[in-house]
Amino acid sequence: MAGYIEDRWLKKRPNKQTGKRERTSLYGKGKRYRVKGIPGVQDRSFDTSEDAKQWLATARTDSSRGDFVDPRRGEISLADYIMGHWWSARADEPSTAGPMASRIWNHIIPLVGDLSLREIDAAALRSFKAALLSRVEETTAEVIWGHLSSILGSAVDDQRLLRNPVKARNSVKPPRPTEKKAKAWAREVVDAVRAGLQERYRLAVDLGIGLGLRQGEAFGLAEEDFDFEAGVVHVRRQLKWDIKGRPYFSLPKGRKTREAPLPPNLAIRARAHFRRFPSTPCTLPWRNPEPPTTALEERQRKPITVNLVLTTSHGNRIYYRTWNDRSWKPALAAAGIIKPVGEKVRRDGGRVRRVPLYAAPREDMFHVLRHTYASVQLEAGESIVSLSKWLGHSTPKVTLDHYAHFMPGAGQRGLAAMDAWLEDRHQPKVPEKSLLVGWIKEFSSKPQVNEVVAPGADMSVKYKETARGGLAVNIIEC
Repeated sequence: MAGYIEDRWLKKRPNKQTGKRERTSLYGKGKRYRVKGIPGVQDRSFDTSEDAKQWLATARTDSSRGDFVDPRRGEISLADYIMGHWWSARADEPSTAGPMASRIWNHIIPLVGDLSLREIDAAALRSFKAALLSRVEETTAEVIWGHLSSILGSAVDDQRLLRNPVKARNSVKPPRPTEKKAKAWAREVVDAVRAGLQERYRLAVDLGIGLGLRQGEAFGLAEEDFDFEAGVVHVRRQLKWDIKGRPYFSLPKGRKTREAPLPPNLAIRARAHFRRFPSTPCTLPWRNPEPPTTALEERQRKPITVNLVLTTSHGNRIYYRTWNDRSWKPALAAAGIIKPVGEKVRRDGGRVRRVPLYAAPREDMFHVLRHTYASVQLEAGESIVSLSKWLGHSTPKVTLDHYAHFMPGAGQRGLAAMDAWLEDRHQPKVPEKSLLVGWIKEFSSKPQVNEVVAPGADMSVKYKETARGGLAVNIIEC
């Protein structure tokens, strides 16, 4: 069996003359007993033979199952592990890496970065959660908690922890924001917001409502993406910005392209927009704005040129933050959705301007147009599978999770079945959808029928709808 215990203070074989084991040069120095010889397990020393035997037994069992984790590998601090091992090995897109780094360096490292991986237990997680919720909203806290779980999960894969403490501690639940259903706008609201935008930006609303595009997909859409003959729009890219404010093109969310059906009236508006505001060529790097350092990166980040259909009045690509603050939020205010919360002094050249500041809730930003598109499709009875494909969701389940409450008659089938279950079976039953239901009520109230029925206490009236839609009435004496 693999593994054995070595006595570092005494020689292994006894002296032939005295029969006793002689002392080694290490006698009295350091820990006496060392466990050695277990494949894939670093040697470890102990003060007593009993401790060495217990650890050897555990290490043998865990090693045979492939579960052995040397506790000493978990003594590295969380901050050192993140910076030296975890973060350097990631390859996220710039638009993802920037916000993730900000959350980790601003919240995880200051709160628990000094703890070793082994010290992150239930108590540490409870303290971290409490401190985190005092800093950020629950929505952001949930994302940060997910980052910590991912980091500790990687530590498990690196054999620094036996299990992920975030998932193993049932007493500590992750932050859960209040669940909010996707919000959709009424047509009057959409029209009011659209009217509040500059004419050159109104097509953005049409693209969100008519195609269900995300904001970056709308800003990255090119004239060549419109196939008017086939009646579809090819969603091939999105315009993104890294944390330094550098623009670049990349694939849509989920790293896959898709096609969305082009409504005829949207095609008319798009053609009119192209004539009024000609598309502008825009050349940007692909996937990453960082200058390439290798031949592979040069090929991967090779700039592409597309004719953007949405540009600024100066013919430049749209920067989403400027557009949100100076175009979208003022349009929301003009529609009566939000109100100013202050003002900002802005100097343009030699002029000083006072600009109102708005704090629009997340649910009223551009993405609400995508939710409205989904609600209109579902209320019209469109297939959830087709809608999922047009929206670019990974599976129809994602679409259902987000938009099931938009489906018409949700719960009505179950309500009808339960209503039928509780129906009084002794009353005359006429099909609910029968055209004769109203006529029966009218017929039952006619005087001649009442004259026949009223005198007979033991009489019952039975109605039966014939195959040709007629009505047979039987008065039965009991």
